[in-house]
Amino acid sequence: MIRLNPQQKAAVTHLDSPLLVLAGAGSGKTRVITEKIAWMIDQGHHAPDKIAAITFTNKAAREMKTRVSKRLKRGRAEGLTICTFHSLGWRILREEPEASGRRKGLSILDQHSAADLVRELLPAGARNDQVYAVQAGIGRYKDAGLEPQAALAAATDENDARAAAIYRDYCDRLAALNAVDFDDLIALPAKLLADPVIRTRWRRRLAYLLVDEYQDTSAAQYRLLQQLVGEVGAFTAVGDDDQSIYGWRGARPENLSLLAADFPNLRVVKLEQNYRSTGKILQSANAVIAGNPHDLEKKLWSELGPGDNVTVMTYADEQDEAEGIARDILGAHHGSRVAWGECAVLYRSNHQARALEQQLREHGIPYLVSGGPSWFDAREIRDGLSYLRLLINPEDNPAFMRVANAPRRGLGSAAMARLGTYADATRQSLFSASIDPMFQAELGGTAARAFRGFTNLLIEFNDRIERGRMNDIGPAFTELMEHIDYLEWLAGQDDDPKKADRRRRNLADLTGWISRLGEAVDSAEELLARVSLVAGPDDDRNEGADLVRLMTLHAAKGLEFPRVWLAGCEEGLLPHQRSIDDGQIEEERRLMYVGITRAGRRLVISHCRSRRRQRESMECQPSRFLDELPPDVVDWPGRAGDEKPTADDAKANIAALKALLEG
Repeated sequence: MIRLNPQQKAAVTHLDSPLLVLAGAGSGKTRVITEKIAWMIDQGHHAPDKIAAITFTNKAAREMKTRVSKRLKRGRAEGLTICTFHSLGWRILREEPEASGRRKGLSILDQHSAADLVRELLPAGARNDQVYAVQAGIGRYKDAGLEPQAALAAATDENDARAAAIYRDYCDRLAALNAVDFDDLIALPAKLLADPVIRTRWRRRLAYLLVDEYQDTSAAQYRLLQQLVGEVGAFTAVGDDDQSIYGWRGARPENLSLLAADFPNLRVVKLEQNYRSTGKILQSANAVIAGNPHDLEKKLWSELGPGDNVTVMTYADEQDEAEGIARDILGAHHGSRVAWGECAVLYRSNHQARALEQQLREHGIPYLVSGGPSWFDAREIRDGLSYLRLLINPEDNPAFMRVANAPRRGLGSAAMARLGTYADATRQSLFSASIDPMFQAELGGTAARAFRGFTNLLIEFNDRIERGRMNDIGPAFTELMEHIDYLEWLAGQDDDPKKADRRRRNLADLTGWISRLGEAVDSAEELLARVSLVAGPDDDRNEGADLVRLMTLHAAKGLEFPRVWLAGCEEGLLPHQRSIDDGQIEEERRLMYVGITRAGRRLVISHCRSRRRQRESMECQPSRFLDELPPDVVDWPGRAGDEKPTADDAKANIAALKALLEG
């Protein structure tokens, strides 16, 4: 066993009862999970194929797999399950399709395709915000375990009522498509495991569970965990209620407290020693989070020494703030030899990045904006994946709807509406309905020929896939996209050469990725699942690069940097006005806590006296969280006569000035 502190060792070696590890920021929780897996296997407590470690992101799962593989001797980790909640749910559904009312060959609808399905069921002309509100409402019903009839009774507002009204039809459509959405990947397995036979089978297969980031579990994820671990509670849950910042997507920090009620013999081990931050940064974090109520108290401490005071800066506006942060970073880099990659600028909302980017560019500082739009959101990626799904399953309605007229084939909204009506009336898929002789005769003309051309194309390439091997999917997909001149058509939609070049690179990345996946999987079903569940090929492309990171507080969770600038700490921004209005201050305070605890050695927090909102300059008040910082560890120039610059500040300013003059 590697060196562990007493609390970490207690967490690793405890197996007598359910265990909750209350792991503060920077306290080595990943080390505890990986070491516990290795210890259980080394000591013969559980075979690798009986252990499952559940994480919330594919990146975290990959990192954990790498650590466990390094820790164990070659081959000892074979059969071990380390995956996300959604991947585990998919595994259960794939092996129990009939129990969930599905057939073999089950497919997963991504969020965009699920939204397209919702749009089909809403009245014509539904706005995007209405579609997404209904989609979110259906997701909440599934998370709560409510059936459609119960959802109708539970609806409390217009959006909920609209979602409840189409919930049953939405579920019926999914079943007809032999598909599930992302919410089903948790809700359906939790429902299936209520069956004693299925539950017993899976408990035998997974004898011990470890759950990371437990504070981020939803109601459905908690039900799934309960069903898998049973009354004995063979599990270790690792979490921190102070870092629960995903309430908007269903996370329930109260699940930590529920464990004690549902498992009376639960043992709690607290990891309070922080290995990341200096003492004064931790004092600030502890003081801020103390404003939230706690069922389980903890206090972070460190052996890294007191360190520098936390600095709070007051700026005139966001441009002044961005310039001040840029000069600070430049000074740290040239004056203190701080690498660009050791610096991060964090903020509450994406719109704050614009001014920061402008100033970093003007000062010649290399940077990367993290947590921006997903690679999967690009139009060419969504279209390409729809064609891939149709290659494998022409009966996929959402994919058919998306690309039937991309490139343009003369299949406008009127023709698609007539097809949808006919398919509903005859209970066929859109593909089957489009080649139905009665529909062809009814439609006639150019539209009928266009449908025949599109379906013949799908049939030809689908036959080629069925006759070939899995590693033929990549070349077939590439040939299909070239055959339809997709890229040329898309380039013609935009006059911007840079955008056209970016689309070309994206499509090349997609075809290369699909080719690699085709060689790595055994079935078309598995390939589609990997496409839906695994991140894109450029997800970690810039990891480790020497670049200043700009990111939202939500995107920063789980990361750490020697130097952090936390921008925009103002009322209405952090805490956000929407959260103030909704009474969600506790989650905003947790966001502030997450921001503070990302910093290792140096933390600068800033706020503005005014900020532009919707083209108007608005007066701003400092965030209430700034008043919660302990005064004895904070330097706040301009407040209470505290104008004393530190030696580090002076060195940084001189270096920044020198760099500007030399530039």
